[in-house]
Amino acid sequence: QVQLQESGPGLVKPSQTVSLTCTVSGGSITTKDYYWTWIRQSPGKGLEWIGYITYSGSTIVSPSLKSRTSISRDTSKNQFTLQLSSVTPEDTAVYYCTRGLTTDSVWKEYDYWGQGTQVTVSS
Repeated sequence: QVQLQESGPGLVKPSQTVSLTCTVSGGSITTKDYYWTWIRQSPGKGLEWIGYITYSGSTIVSPSLKSRTSISRDTSKNQFTLQLSSVTPEDTAVYYCTRGLTTDSVWKEYDYWGQGTQVTVSS
């Protein structure tokens, strides 16, 4: 089955850039109809959608984060990466990578998830 695993720094200082990598096994990130997605959850809040990179390499980022967010991929390593710049304590959250499935271009579900990685922004 497909497995996803996040990795990255657990603690970062304000104004720095956080880079998180999701390593995918058991399936290719270039397989048609899959959207490789980043989602986060901060204390006392629900899940917040960050953005995704598609099987073809196109990216979409939440308007509230677009100016300081970049999503990329390395197909040779079957990985996709989130970079979030100019971080503040408001970015403290558990970050998840997940696979979104579409059928005929219609979103269906997030069928596989990583376990999540804690990112804390503090001086």
